[in-house]
Amino acid sequence: MDTDGTYGTDEKRPPRAGHVPRPAGPPPSLPPKPAHAPADSAPSLADWLRTPRSSDGPGVWTYGHVPRAAEEPERTPTRQLISGALIALLAGLLLWSLLWNGYLGGFWLWPLYMFTPDSWAGKLPSVVASYIWYGLVIAILAVGFGRLGRWPELARRMLRSRAVQAVQAAVPARPEEGGPDDPVGWPQVRGAGLGETADRLGAEVGAGRMNDVDYARIRRAWESVRAEPARATAFADAVRDKGAGACVHPSGARDLPVRAARHDLLARQVLLGTVDDSERNPYGRRGTRLALDPAVLGTSLLAVGPSGAGKTRQLVRPVVESLALQALAGQAAVIAVASAGAQLGPDTAYDVVVRVGDPDSVYDLDLYGGTTDADEAATLLAEAFVGDVPGLEVRRAATALAQLLGPFRAAYGRFPAVPELRELLDRVPEALGGLRTDLEAAGQQMMLRELDARERQYAAQGDPGPALADRVALLDRPAFAGFFDTTGQGRPFSLRALEHPLRVRIDLPERGHADASRILARLLLAQFNASAAARADRSLFAFLAFDDASHTLTPQTVRGLQRLRSANAGVLLTLRTLDDVPEALRTPLLGAVGCRMAFSGVTTWDGKRFAEAWGTEWVETRDVTHRTVFADQPLTRAIHAFRKLVTGKAVTTDAVTVRQVERERWSASELAHAVPPGYAVLSLTSVRGERAAPLLVRLAATG
Repeated sequence: MDTDGTYGTDEKRPPRAGHVPRPAGPPPSLPPKPAHAPADSAPSLADWLRTPRSSDGPGVWTYGHVPRAAEEPERTPTRQLISGALIALLAGLLLWSLLWNGYLGGFWLWPLYMFTPDSWAGKLPSVVASYIWYGLVIAILAVGFGRLGRWPELARRMLRSRAVQAVQAAVPARPEEGGPDDPVGWPQVRGAGLGETADRLGAEVGAGRMNDVDYARIRRAWESVRAEPARATAFADAVRDKGAGACVHPSGARDLPVRAARHDLLARQVLLGTVDDSERNPYGRRGTRLALDPAVLGTSLLAVGPSGAGKTRQLVRPVVESLALQALAGQAAVIAVASAGAQLGPDTAYDVVVRVGDPDSVYDLDLYGGTTDADEAATLLAEAFVGDVPGLEVRRAATALAQLLGPFRAAYGRFPAVPELRELLDRVPEALGGLRTDLEAAGQQMMLRELDARERQYAAQGDPGPALADRVALLDRPAFAGFFDTTGQGRPFSLRALEHPLRVRIDLPERGHADASRILARLLLAQFNASAAARADRSLFAFLAFDDASHTLTPQTVRGLQRLRSANAGVLLTLRTLDDVPEALRTPLLGAVGCRMAFSGVTTWDGKRFAEAWGTEWVETRDVTHRTVFADQPLTRAIHAFRKLVTGKAVTTDAVTVRQVERERWSASELAHAVPPGYAVLSLTSVRGERAAPLLVRLAATG
């Protein structure tokens, strides 16, 4: 529900250029108040809750969904139906004419003679009975020849549009208002003996003081009460005191400032678009709406499309917005990573906004991900710094970093800041000498051995130290002065906070510091993989969205994507082309994610990878062979010659061959040239293993 009480409305737009506002005060004449709401107005919360929801596959927009038949029923061409109906009508009229004129005898009048008394002869009752019998015979003929000519089907074809199709299953019944299953009355709460609490919540819904976020949040709180009944008293007290504002998010927000997509928080879905009603899609999904939810996002999603294809506006923002709403309802934690200036919503829609390189940024970024273990921190940093360097082992780089991070933390109780780490990697004598002195004073003999080992490896062949120093230098720039602080003076954000329902946006300085932004993006992905899997409480769905994942993926992070679905987490990766991923990782990446999306305008090279990932299917093909007919008889040859003279074509006969062949679901050429602008081809996989074949989707327009 938007701030104005509507559901799924578009973002408010500023006045057009040249618009002249009216002077203050009432207008000279007000239009009459309408007697009823417009037909397309948003439903009330009560109607929204009572609307049936059903699903027959992953990605189906369940709100008011009507299931369709799995296969298209056999459809006779309309022209054939009309000709058959006319022939049946003419045959029926001919038979009635023969009966009426006595050409078939009078046997059809025997029932009339048998049940009519002789005393009625020539009288009015006899005439009435005769016409009743004639009408009955005509009705029998109409029914018989009507079934033979398929008149009912022709009538339905003419009166109803093709969009009306047979359904596969019945739509769930709409709950009766005020009934025991009415969600407006909170039957679960009432069934647990909290009738007064249920009445208060129902009154909040009826009075319009509760929105969809409130309902989802309080329902989430009630689920925690069911898991731990000791919280029931606190839950009841909160509802009694605050009503719809009970159990509010720590930020105090009960909705987003603005919404750019349509959401269904009861099903935790965001509407992405409509499946195209064409033969390219399975019959059961044609014309249905397509949505994304944690059930499919938990397998991670890879989207590829050129600049301007709509990846940010039609995919990333709706998904991030949906998960931000779920975070307000206590169901998710979302982190959006984008370049500065990306249109992912206003700052007020987030709890934490980290602007790397912006001196006015309130929050900082924790390079070490909140960990206190030197080996873990070294592994994550090595993945970010040199994970994309060919021929350089990340394991050796992690060992080299650990040999510096461990002694530094033992000496000072913290990890080094970026300038300090750069000095250690560059072998600055003052930095190494001071660290050694402090370790000796603290009696850290084991850490001294680690430092000695690092110094011995400086001159060794293949030492990752120089490469690490070069990459750290990219972060040791004046633009980042004051960032990545480890002394406790700033407000660093750590991905260890994924156990809380947070809304976070991280802006990277892509324009002026592209290499540094890629390092930070790799670091965030590595930290997310580690933090999501290490959570003690996985009840919240954790999600990381990259508006641009170019040069972000490494072999280790691709392997980590496969482990996220078991950790109730997922990642959204968008790319302009698969060429932004190392060639050795393109196939593993497409195999690691469960959802794949190709936007309009992809190249045939990218399309080939998607076609291989989507595989093939068995289809029925019809081969028609035209053969010229050669007549033997003179009369037949003359007729054929005359027909050829009139039509200009030789007389032919058709031979039809039907067979099953295996073909690609989508070929590389079709993906590159047959997907219209504003469309995308999307395949989905749920965390339970349900799959949806690649679907051609018309993406919904968002603000």
